[in-house]
Amino acid sequence: MPDTLVDFPARYARTRRFTLGAPASVTLSPDGRRVLFLRSAAGDDPHTLLWLHQDGRERPLTADGPDRPALPPVTGYATDRQARLAAVAADGELWAVPISDEGPRRLKVPGPVRDPRPSPDGSHIAYVSGGALRLVRADGSGDRALAEPEGPDVVYGLPEYAATASIGRTRGYWWAPGGSALLVARVDSCEVALRHISDPVHPERAPRPQRYPAAGTANARVTLHVISIDGGKVPVRLPKVAAPVPDAAGPWRDGAFEYLVAADWTDAGPVATVQSRDQRTVQVLAVDPADGQTTVLHTATDPYWVQVPPGLPLVRRGLLVLPAVVNDVRTLRITAGDAEPVTAPDGLQVRAVQGADGGRVWFTASRDPWETHVWSYAPAEGFRRLTDLPGEHTAAAAGGSVVLDSRTPEGRTVTLLREPSGPPRAEATAPVALPIAVTTHPYGITARPELLELGPDRLAARLHLPSWHQAGDDRLPVLLSPYGGPGMQVVTRAAGWPWAVCQWFAEQGFAVLAVDGRGTPGRGVAWQRTVCGDRIRPAVEDQVTALHYAAKHCPALDTARVAIRGWSYGGYLAAGAVLHRPDVFHAAVAGAAPADQTQYDTYWQERYLGHPEITPETYRRSSLIPYADRLRRPLLLVHGVEDDNVHLLHTLRLSAALLATGRQHSVLPLAGTGHANNRPGTADTLLWLELDFLRRSLGVRSGADGTEHGTERGQLQPQRS
Repeated sequence: MPDTLVDFPARYARTRRFTLGAPASVTLSPDGRRVLFLRSAAGDDPHTLLWLHQDGRERPLTADGPDRPALPPVTGYATDRQARLAAVAADGELWAVPISDEGPRRLKVPGPVRDPRPSPDGSHIAYVSGGALRLVRADGSGDRALAEPEGPDVVYGLPEYAATASIGRTRGYWWAPGGSALLVARVDSCEVALRHISDPVHPERAPRPQRYPAAGTANARVTLHVISIDGGKVPVRLPKVAAPVPDAAGPWRDGAFEYLVAADWTDAGPVATVQSRDQRTVQVLAVDPADGQTTVLHTATDPYWVQVPPGLPLVRRGLLVLPAVVNDVRTLRITAGDAEPVTAPDGLQVRAVQGADGGRVWFTASRDPWETHVWSYAPAEGFRRLTDLPGEHTAAAAGGSVVLDSRTPEGRTVTLLREPSGPPRAEATAPVALPIAVTTHPYGITARPELLELGPDRLAARLHLPSWHQAGDDRLPVLLSPYGGPGMQVVTRAAGWPWAVCQWFAEQGFAVLAVDGRGTPGRGVAWQRTVCGDRIRPAVEDQVTALHYAAKHCPALDTARVAIRGWSYGGYLAAGAVLHRPDVFHAAVAGAAPADQTQYDTYWQERYLGHPEITPETYRRSSLIPYADRLRRPLLLVHGVEDDNVHLLHTLRLSAALLATGRQHSVLPLAGTGHANNRPGTADTLLWLELDFLRRSLGVRSGADGTEHGTERGQLQPQRS
């Protein structure tokens, strides 16, 4: 076996799926001259630093040098308005990091510290510790609590579980532009069901409690308050219940405004966006900070659910950007000043809004599911596209500068574009590269998959064949490697680690097929709604359809030997495939599969399946456990024992049901592992274990050069024949 294939799993794990050494969390100063970002010093260095790029040079702000970190790894940061002071929480400690040569300062405050954020003028830093929102001067003096929890299940200034896991809101407080007050979320989780996550490897450690809102159970109660830095506190009067949506699909109705989707405090004042429990109504509210009264700026309803793309709504003085649905497309509507509202061009599906810079709105959008490009809108110019290369692009913009993050078939690049006037355009500027340690094709494997549209629904698919396979060679066993769920796409023109992993399996002697089926993003509203009421069977049938059409297109595929692998929703899809279609799928590896749909969270499940007490049939139909007696193919269940997203209970309950019906299967628990399986020693070994299981299950003996992978003497190493 070539050394690149032998080394790939270790490199995949060591680089955390090839993310180390690449810029993340970019912030630009308002004048566009300073760029802050997170990055480790090398592609295999897990120690993340905060960096500054200015005047054509870059330097680490949280290290004495690239090899001498001054503080623990940085996982997040925030800056003041001018990006001259950054606040960092590192290993539970608070650090103030000036954008100067004086170096970072550790502030002695109560810990552990979470989500510190400087005031707009940089004079103070707010942070959360022990459930309290606290405030300290930037020099470390005057630390005090602004809001303290009234009970053990109350926290100020942090998002609740549903917000971070499903809604996409990662913040719990927002500074007023003048720095005199904050808009603060108060979360009371006392009614949310309590779960305990233990580490069986260390039984001497107490289980970790978690408030987890499973489908049909109580959510956290989220309220908003305007809290001044001198101690004043004004509750925001959020609406309680939405009017019924007359054409609502399905029997379940719940108009209580339980979800805080987004919030902000801009030059137009505080703004909050709330959503009903059944997700059919969203209201955008302007907040009066003096008395907490709210005014409705916008109401949106939908018979299924209202989806609010990241970054929306965007409210500024003289500018209002709202989500909209036009001709089955999720788009946006922009109102600038007194002008008539404008809607994004027909067919342009908005993915996210990056923000506004000088009246210009920046957003990402797609005309088809294969590519995502950066767009801008300004009243004098209309809608313009910035990016041209095929792939997926995002951007951060300020002061006439744009940091463009592009993932194309050739790899990933992060560049800084500047132009003295007018909108930055890739072809009109001299890009300044932000150096990254992981560059074009860092994987050691060159993947050139064939992109296909398969079947009557033109399912987006990516087909990987071994580089050594020639026409006329023996037919190849097939391995499907999808995600397949509403959360993300894996089939685009952007190269990434999924490409590399699929190609690695291909080089072992498989034809690997990745397919985005019904419910996946990027193909319009009706496409996403097709999985309402049944989250598994439409997805499985799309994999079957794609397989059959791919085999017609490429005769090298042996449909008598077909396996499927996946993680999270992909693991759920893999297990569902061998349960529902054992005539097609002959083996499966299912990682972190949500087998019992009643045990996943409220926001995500109720969107598609309703309330389990009112529509129990949708939950039974979509779960795997009721169909355990159908298993007659090899199935490997893999799960991290510390997973706090898809809890271990899913795999254990499915395994118990399989045992009760006499169905053979294998279970692999991953000690010390949560939902993101990317640790060295686990993620790499798991790839070898999957390969061994799939080969044994399908009767595959050799790969590229006749080598075999065996487990003799208990070692997982490639063996040469």
